Amino acid sequence: MSLVSVYREAMELNTIKDMGKRETEAKAFFEKLNKTDLPEKFNWAAEIFEGMHVKERGDQPALIWTDLETDAESQFTYKEMAANGNKFLNFVRKNGVEKGNNLYMLTPIVPETWFASFAGLKGGLVSVPTATSMTEREIQFRFEAYKPDVIISFEGLTDLVDDALKKADCTPKAKIVLGQKDGWVSYSEIDGESAEADPADVGRDDVLFCFFTSGTTGLPKRVGHSAVSYPVGHLSTAVIQGLEPGDIHHNLSAPGWAKWAWSSLFAPLNLGATATGFNFTALNIEKYIAAIAKYKVNSFCAPPTAWRAFVGLDLGKYDLSAMKYSLSAGEPLNPEVIERWKKATGTEIRDFYGQTESTAMIGNPPWMEGKMRFGSFGYPAYMYDVILADDEGNEITTPDEPGHIVVRLNNWRALGLFHEYIDDPEKTQAAFQNNLYFTGDKASFDKDGYWWFVGRSDDVIKSSDFRVGPFEVESALIEHASVMETAVVGIPDPKRHQLVKAFVILSEGHEPSRELALELFKHTIEVLAKFKIPRIIEFVNELPKTISGKIRRVELRENEEGKKAEAVSNEYFYHQFPELSSKKK
Repeated sequence: MSLVSVYREAMELNTIKDMGKRETEAKAFFEKLNKTDLPEKFNWAAEIFEGMHVKERGDQPALIWTDLETDAESQFTYKEMAANGNKFLNFVRKNGVEKGNNLYMLTPIVPETWFASFAGLKGGLVSVPTATSMTEREIQFRFEAYKPDVIISFEGLTDLVDDALKKADCTPKAKIVLGQKDGWVSYSEIDGESAEADPADVGRDDVLFCFFTSGTTGLPKRVGHSAVSYPVGHLSTAVIQGLEPGDIHHNLSAPGWAKWAWSSLFAPLNLGATATGFNFTALNIEKYIAAIAKYKVNSFCAPPTAWRAFVGLDLGKYDLSAMKYSLSAGEPLNPEVIERWKKATGTEIRDFYGQTESTAMIGNPPWMEGKMRFGSFGYPAYMYDVILADDEGNEITTPDEPGHIVVRLNNWRALGLFHEYIDDPEKTQAAFQNNLYFTGDKASFDKDGYWWFVGRSDDVIKSSDFRVGPFEVESALIEHASVMETAVVGIPDPKRHQLVKAFVILSEGHEPSRELALELFKHTIEVLAKFKIPRIIEFVNELPKTISGKIRRVELRENEEGKKAEAVSNEYFYHQFPELSSKKK
């Protein structure tokens, strides 16, 4: 069977104006899709993007792009995006890159990121999106764990990449730079390639994406998504968002993170909408909202930290009349934020939930506008059989009782769920137990079926829409000669949701001091991405532990929540050090 008919049904579904009818049709659509035997082979780029969208809406914009600092802008139709993607694929193939090879993308929000992503999907390559904020050590770890066959990078990162390649003893088949760099091929040379390319023979279970994600007890895990789990799985995301063919959709997220693939690539381009990309170095909220107004964005997805900043503007100065849908993910928004945005645009900000390991699995679809409860993140999406479970995996059916968010697999396996942690059967087995996938998050639901997020089951820190693994920060701190032991947790913060705090036990011969705290801050700046740097360091004499010697981070967090506002001895805050003002912020 062909999946083209499935995508057509999803497009028709999202054009239904009667929201009651749309809800009914969405449930029926996913009930049928969940039971459908999918074809053994599926190449989304060839069959859906080119085979359907290029043929039927080839001259419609697929991407609108602008640079908020230079005001440069460009647009690419569906036909032009496919042509550029094919040129990239033909070039790397000439350099020996073939199906199953790893494609590292260390690029900002530029059109070439979309082109390379298309090429990876059509060529059956394994795309490895990598944040441009990575340090040399973090890049080296990735290269050692998952060797690159081809790399595309922006010019400013090439020195770090070259050093990491040398230390990891890797020699890729091709290195492509956005700009000019000795030893690299300039992206401009790709333009001479053919605009047509043969699709790879891609199996439905072939891994096409590898995302490195933070964990609590080890280095980053590698989440493997297949030729089906992202392209088809994100029909769930597109239906929750409400995108219609021809809509202009914007997502405030950077390449290198799964959310970019979610909402800047698959959700809009699955359904014949237009994706937008606004490149920036530092977020200027006035320019950003002005761009949203200029390009008449219909659907806007942003993290809670950004929404809180946007509603602080005089929104009446901007023409936001094109806005139909507003979306958020990460943590609950304050009611006043939702009210102020609704007053300016007429739309309610709808919260939804998912992971790097999934597509949108819980949320407030368009038919929930006017019926949402502030702070609730909706109810399970029809693609997923989501329930709450206790520690033993038994289903919780009592309202207001917290439990693990799990995906039940014995009725059907949700199409959007990842396949494995690559080369890590132990972590894969730990996540999949008793025909359940444990998300690592906790929630509850009320008597009316609304779901409420409780928090992480583990210790991953959520700071300004980034996930930070304590182990990575602890590993960086322990390198310093003064540190004997350390534990890192997230503590509540009204602006960033959580701040990274490090509790440090000093080695013999070292005493707590402002100078030593400064040294540790500087050390972490050198080895960690800026969003992972501790914002608070507290020197302590001991750490709470279990009988078996494991650090009880939960107790550290509870102690922090119970603290009063008075100063704590031997506690130092990043913002109190003017010496760091020229460093990462």
